[in-house]
Amino acid sequence: MNDYISTRDAHQSVSSKQAILNGMSPDGGLYVLPTLDQIHLDLSLICTMSYKENAVYILSHLLTDYTKEELKACVENAYANSFSKQAITPVKKVDDVYVLELFHGPTCAFKDVALTLLPQLMSCALKSTNQKALILTATSGDTGKAALSGFCDVENIGINVFYPYKKVSAIQYRQMVTQKGKNVNVFGIQGNFDDAQSQVKRLFLDEELNEYCAKQNILLTSANSINVGRLVPQIVYYFDSYKQLVLQGDIQLGDKVSFSVPTGNFGDVLAGYYAYLMGLPVEKFYVASNANRVLTDFLTTGIYDRNRDFIQTISPSMDILISSNLERLLYYASNKDIEKVSKWMQELNEKGRYQIDDDTLNTIQNLFACGSVDDENTSIEIKSVYDKTCYVLDPHSAIAYKVAKECKNRPIISLATASPYKFSQDVLKALGYDEENEWKAMDTLSKYCQDAIPTQLKELQDLEILHNKVIDVASMKDVVCQSTKEVFHD
Repeated sequence: MNDYISTRDAHQSVSSKQAILNGMSPDGGLYVLPTLDQIHLDLSLICTMSYKENAVYILSHLLTDYTKEELKACVENAYANSFSKQAITPVKKVDDVYVLELFHGPTCAFKDVALTLLPQLMSCALKSTNQKALILTATSGDTGKAALSGFCDVENIGINVFYPYKKVSAIQYRQMVTQKGKNVNVFGIQGNFDDAQSQVKRLFLDEELNEYCAKQNILLTSANSINVGRLVPQIVYYFDSYKQLVLQGDIQLGDKVSFSVPTGNFGDVLAGYYAYLMGLPVEKFYVASNANRVLTDFLTTGIYDRNRDFIQTISPSMDILISSNLERLLYYASNKDIEKVSKWMQELNEKGRYQIDDDTLNTIQNLFACGSVDDENTSIEIKSVYDKTCYVLDPHSAIAYKVAKECKNRPIISLATASPYKFSQDVLKALGYDEENEWKAMDTLSKYCQDAIPTQLKELQDLEILHNKVIDVASMKDVVCQSTKEVFHD
């Protein structure tokens, strides 16, 4: 049975079920599978199976203490009726770029692919314990709603979501604050995403809080991509997009493809890298950033430096300066040198920056390239793609598309991570129309989009706001303590 270890201490070794329940390692590191690069999946088999069959096949190599039956049940429960497209994550050709649509789930964002499955995996893992789980999740916009939706009224699990107040889109805000469910709490935070995420990480390591929860038999865990159960389901759509291109006759089995991925926290592109380590033929990953170009600078220079101004953009899910999942890439790219990774993360914590060695940088640059796109050029790209192809991209997807268009590698798959309807006003503005009312903007945008307005977005307008608390970062610990009483004891 494969054990997961911490990126900072190989002695912190746990099963996949325990890694999912823990969220992150007690030493502050992230769980990784040391044998990941020894797993080689059968590509020709993948090309004969459905999305759900591939999910079971791929996850059975990564979550080895789950039985095949358990994984089948988890996958079926996650994907049976929750996606509007039969393919779950269809690929469309837009000009000379293949667009992988990841927004046909219940909350219209790519997070749905993992966050419909994570609750199933977590519930299954909890059955072998007598514990309850309280999930703490920071969100830059999309994770929050997807996690709330996935975990709503799941037995023995509560969830607290923290989002940066007035720094998410109007639709993202309403998606979160109208969420029903006896086990859910949503809080606006005075600060940005990094403030919320850093505090959540501190709470996981807070001895007093953990002791308080342990007395109640409650385990603190995460639904962010720092949780391996949230990360590994995303590997599936990389293989599935490759399968679609093979079956369409666009590539031959074994041909290399490239991917352009919009990212802030480095989770989505890391899932692609995991697919590559498991045998997916990849030429290059293009890491597409917005004006918060901390990843662009890192991939260019080998220096990670979060000591810079935080920029609020029209692609808020990427407004991040601390890319948590980068730690996992550093582990594999440094030849699994835990001492190095631990040192770099300590420097990041103490000084806000670190510089990796030349060998590790060369390893990364051989596979990863990058680009960043500011708001002005994001809007220009949305307009340009629409004028040429009648296809509408949301701001995050437009950034990935522009980076994909500008690179030489073909074939290339660009990830479309959210429905344009989630950012109707900004997309409409890019197309040349100003509309102050987000619901009118959505209606107007429907004249341009290929897909109709998703029902779950349309009905938001009439839903009651249930969560209106806004707190400072220092109060997060108090509200977590309070919610243990509300969720599990009332």
